[in-house]
Amino acid sequence: MTEKSARKRLNVFERYLSLWVVLCMGAGVALGKLLPGFTGAVRRLEFGEGSQINVAIAVLIWLMVYPMMLKIDLGSIVAVRERPRGILVTLFVNWLVKPFSMAAIGYLFFRVLFQPWIGAELANQYLAGSIILAAAPCTAMVFVWSYLTDGDPAYTLVQVAVNDLLMLVLFVPVVGLLLGVSGVPVNYQTLVLAVTLFVVLPLVVASILRRVLIASHGLEWFNTRFVGTFQPITVVALLVTLVTIFAFQAENITEKAFFVVLIAIPILIQVYFNSSLVYGLMKLFKVPHNVASPGALIGASNFFELAVATAIALYGPGSGAALATVVGVLVEVPVMLSVCSICNRTRHWFVR
Repeated sequence: MTEKSARKRLNVFERYLSLWVVLCMGAGVALGKLLPGFTGAVRRLEFGEGSQINVAIAVLIWLMVYPMMLKIDLGSIVAVRERPRGILVTLFVNWLVKPFSMAAIGYLFFRVLFQPWIGAELANQYLAGSIILAAAPCTAMVFVWSYLTDGDPAYTLVQVAVNDLLMLVLFVPVVGLLLGVSGVPVNYQTLVLAVTLFVVLPLVVASILRRVLIASHGLEWFNTRFVGTFQPITVVALLVTLVTIFAFQAENITEKAFFVVLIAIPILIQVYFNSSLVYGLMKLFKVPHNVASPGALIGASNFFELAVATAIALYGPGSGAALATVVGVLVEVPVMLSVCSICNRTRHWFVR
């Protein structure tokens, strides 16, 4: 399958996600500059004084995250025993390589190469955002990328389910460790609250509702009629979230637009590094291509909704950390389409 045919199989939103992000950036910046009073009032809406968890963004993130959690079949995890090599490679890179490589690459670029331009404070913020982004493996869009490379859908589901469960216990300590080692201040109470609010609660509620509705209406009805109705809501919530974040970031973006380019450079390097590492290890351990390609794609993409939520909770919606996670959204689609294209063009590497 060529990259051109892959694009034809994406829906309009997925195909032009980067364009929508750019448009949201423009709309958000315009809102922040033209209506600073309104933007400031929304920005001050927090769950508690000093919590940094903005009420409006928290609601929007729930609308994005919850439909994804509904798709997770936790019972599928038992299938790991049948073909363990693929999932072991994915987990190794996702949790033992990806966050740490991003911390190292981010430190090199933000603290050494770019610091004379951006200053020490923003260097810390951008490093924090990139670490948070790398520590959140993809849970939703990876189904699209897997589909475009003819990946095994059942195994992809297993990979996502296992990552979601591990995120419950590993995200906080990994992020906390790397931020601490990097000298970036982190509030553990807020970090735990963010993961609880945006991962644990929606996953628990979604799992219970999934079980109840499948038992009463069947799996086909649940997937097509119930989960399908959330798709437009998810899309709108994502776009409104981006507009809101860019409105909060209006001053940063207009005064330091070049910094967005600087943030994208280390993120792109680590994305291609980790996806190549997964893909190479899959070939080394003789994993089939329909498992190897989704694994490489999971290694390349991120659960940016959680990353954005965590960065906002820890450092505020107008912080450099929040901006860094949003830049991850900006580069997501073109980068992932390129990885899909590479996987499709190298399919013959895995033919036995």
